[in-house]
Amino acid sequence: MEYIFWISLFFIVYTYVGYGLLLYALVIVRRFLGRKRLIRHTDPGALPSCSVIVAAYNEAAIIEQKIANTLALSYPKEKLHYFFVTDGSTDETPQRVAKYPQIHLLHTDERRGKIAAIHRVMEQVTTDVVVFTDANTLLSNDALLDLCRHYADEQIGAAAGEKRVYSGEEADASAAGEGFYWKYESALKKWDAELYSVVGSAGELFSIRTRLYETVPPDTILDDFMISMRIAEKGYRVVYEPRACATELASENVKEELKRKIRIAAGGIQSIMRLKGVLNPFTNPVLTFQYISHRVLRWTVAPILLPVVFVLNGLLYLMDKGDLYTLLFLGQLSFYALACIGFLLERRALKIKATFVPYYFCVMNYAVLAGIVRYFSGQQGAIWERVNRKQETFADTPIR
Repeated sequence: MEYIFWISLFFIVYTYVGYGLLLYALVIVRRFLGRKRLIRHTDPGALPSCSVIVAAYNEAAIIEQKIANTLALSYPKEKLHYFFVTDGSTDETPQRVAKYPQIHLLHTDERRGKIAAIHRVMEQVTTDVVVFTDANTLLSNDALLDLCRHYADEQIGAAAGEKRVYSGEEADASAAGEGFYWKYESALKKWDAELYSVVGSAGELFSIRTRLYETVPPDTILDDFMISMRIAEKGYRVVYEPRACATELASENVKEELKRKIRIAAGGIQSIMRLKGVLNPFTNPVLTFQYISHRVLRWTVAPILLPVVFVLNGLLYLMDKGDLYTLLFLGQLSFYALACIGFLLERRALKIKATFVPYYFCVMNYAVLAGIVRYFSGQQGAIWERVNRKQETFADTPIR
């Protein structure tokens, strides 16, 4: 029992804390050896041609704000093209986009999902680089310049921007927890890129070399992650550019955030099943190490081991195996008690931020377990079918 407890605890600590510490240490060693990765200087005249693609579904309330933000981005105008795709939108989104002649509008009444829409747009793209961004995010003014300067290096196949979650003093557990999570995730991505490559990109803002684009199956849940990982699988690096920022509002509440996380977790399992080549350490050992440590353990082993460790720790405590087990068990009880308090306060719209992170952590890991069940039970496939039949609400299938 003790062996199982310590092995399980090791995997949990390594997944959520240890990998970050080890990764930072490896980056420091790399810098000490004089192998810090440098960004090549790119003359404005040598920047690649670029297309910005925005997929929007029923975003009439915010689409003009997104358009204004997009058209104001700094980049040589003769090298820049804009594509907005609004397939299946039933509100005024297409009509509002059509008012701007600078934008290539692609619209069909049939809704076949975001992936099909992206594939259709990519058939018309002729530029060197494509930048994908969501309709509900606003980009920093130099985001395109900051991303595209990386393509002076032929080893770079994709460049990911930084997602920032806006939350004010009125933030609930979802907003505060999500903001904290993305700050930590941004640090990991920065170190991942410096060691070798980012493992996956978020759809809020990422770019790729157009010639490396590979279509993914229409039922793919995490299309942005799969597209960027297919490029990494080919031997190209995916870099992280923290100065290229995409800001979005946090989820409305924990219930909506839970829906999103369950979907992402199901997509994580699907990605693991489809990216088997990245798991082969003989092809690219550093990428495999990063992928397993940063993604696979989070989406599989660690959430399952959390309740195992809690139960085993409780049994070892009752068996009076020593003060260390007592201390660890009381620490777990305190952490989960704070999560329960956060749950109760969130339901009553009360705010004590000390409870937000434990609560959000528990929500995230519950979502992973629920996502695993959803994927292997076939529920995710049924949901995708309902999307195609236009029977599912937008809230259940958010554009990530």
